[in-house]
Amino acid sequence: MEYLDFELPIKELEEQLDKCLVIGQESDVDVTNTCKQINKKLEETKRNIYKNLTAWQRVQLSRHPSRPYTMDHVRALCGDTFLELFGDRGFKDDKAMIGGLGKIDGQSFMIVGQQKGFNTKTRQFRNFGMANPEGYRKALRLMKMAEKFGIPVLTLIDTPGAYPGLEAEERGQGEAIARNIFEMIRLKVPIITVIVGEGASGGALGIGVGDKVYMMENTWYSVISPESCSSILWKSWEYKEQAAEALKLTSADMKKQKLVDDIIPEPLGGAHYDRETAFKTVEQYIMKGFNELKDLSTEQLIAQRMEKYSKMGEYKE
Repeated sequence: MEYLDFELPIKELEEQLDKCLVIGQESDVDVTNTCKQINKKLEETKRNIYKNLTAWQRVQLSRHPSRPYTMDHVRALCGDTFLELFGDRGFKDDKAMIGGLGKIDGQSFMIVGQQKGFNTKTRQFRNFGMANPEGYRKALRLMKMAEKFGIPVLTLIDTPGAYPGLEAEERGQGEAIARNIFEMIRLKVPIITVIVGEGASGGALGIGVGDKVYMMENTWYSVISPESCSSILWKSWEYKEQAAEALKLTSADMKKQKLVDDIIPEPLGGAHYDRETAFKTVEQYIMKGFNELKDLSTEQLIAQRMEKYSKMGEYKE
């Protein structure tokens, strides 16, 4: 397990607990009470740390290297029923954007999401989860296919942003994202969106228009990352913590502003501490959202979606 800077007290206590258990195994000394005391203190420390997380600490948790990525969720949700589909039929297949058909609790879904890598080689292969225009065009192709066959769409968001390189701009990055938003607003099938990690800028919005939008507890959703915001306002990344607070990017902030529908609770310490529980909870929210949408007519579905997004940004003195 890798530990973040604010998790160091937990690391120290877990190391003490491990040493205590080793002493008990290798000698005749009864360490039961000592282990119980350390374990009790460990649980208290965890609760104190994780119930008082700052916005920046939640950003750090969303980027934790052990955190489940999109394909981890897909494998857990769909098992061996997932069939990945490739290519945008125009340029090439974008490895940062995955998509395909799969069954969750017996219900077929068209699943689309950004995928990061877990080591240097796979991060380069997946372009760090930053999709090019062909990735968004692939996503749209799959969503239109789902619409044709009446299959609901599930999008899983985890990206530091759309790829900002020159070649991406030359191939129409902005147009591709705008086209997806335009088409998703009037898609004739239910769309469920889950932010499972980072939800940054247009890169997230390109697959983020949903009838139900859920955020996992330790994720963030914002027009810009704290580091980039800090570099613009203060000409330095050193103020990223203040930027994170000012951006109001946590799941609680998003729910308060009515920009997401609900927060998916995570196990104590984050999804990586208990993956199975995290996957099960995500599945419950997906199916709950689908059951609320499945009986709506196409007209009701689109009208409700348009009304939902039209209300965002309203402000009264």
